Amino acid sequence: MSNLISMKNVDLSYASTAFKERSLKTAMTNLLRPKNRRIEVQDIKALKNVSVDIRSGERVGLLGHNGAGKSTFLKVVAGLYPISAGTRTVRGVVRSMFDLSLGFEPDATGRENILYRGLLLGLTPKFMRAIEDEVVAFADLGEFIDYPIKTYSAGMLVRLAFAITTAVGGDVLLLDEVIGAGDANFMLKARQRIRELIEKSEVLLLASHDFATLRSTCERGLVFHHGELRFDGAMDACIDEYKQLNGLAQ
Repeated sequence: MSNLISMKNVDLSYASTAFKERSLKTAMTNLLRPKNRRIEVQDIKALKNVSVDIRSGERVGLLGHNGAGKSTFLKVVAGLYPISAGTRTVRGVVRSMFDLSLGFEPDATGRENILYRGLLLGLTPKFMRAIEDEVVAFADLGEFIDYPIKTYSAGMLVRLAFAITTAVGGDVLLLDEVIGAGDANFMLKARQRIRELIEKSEVLLLASHDFATLRSTCERGLVFHHGELRFDGAMDACIDEYKQLNGLAQ
């Protein structure tokens, strides 16, 4: 069966200008510093020569220290970040859960935002109207569903975003950590919903620091270290490699 995800020698760089302050005050302050104390911001290479093939049926865990490249890799798979070099091939419908707050209109109601978020996910208004009642029931926000979401607490916003995003599955499911907001009852529902999505998806990519979750969910693991893919193999061996690279081995 053909690969669902194929990366060949992929690089991703962020230009230093994206991180520099553009104000005149900041520029003058830096110029007035002695040369040996001036701050030079270098280009950042977030991914370096990454090559990997992931086939249908695989559940793959991603490990790495903060800033290692695992979240960037997920966003490249999702098509959110353009690569600087190499080739990227992804077949199938991608569903991602790593920016649940994306695409909300603060002054619109929760019910209105169900439609807006669905359009952002590439779904039709007709489809979103058909699943609206299911989303409302899962989020369980009561009368607040008809209030502007700028009045929502962080937990309420996550509940609505999660209910919308997970209302439909996809061929490729991308998860960056496991949802961590909401009361106990909602967390139970959320974990069950994620299990259902995983079972229905052809490929799962899960970035996490929770070894128990990775072991129970994934058979294969990728270890990222300073933008490089340093290990690709069985999940237990992947965890051992991650610990070794980060000085956590016992």
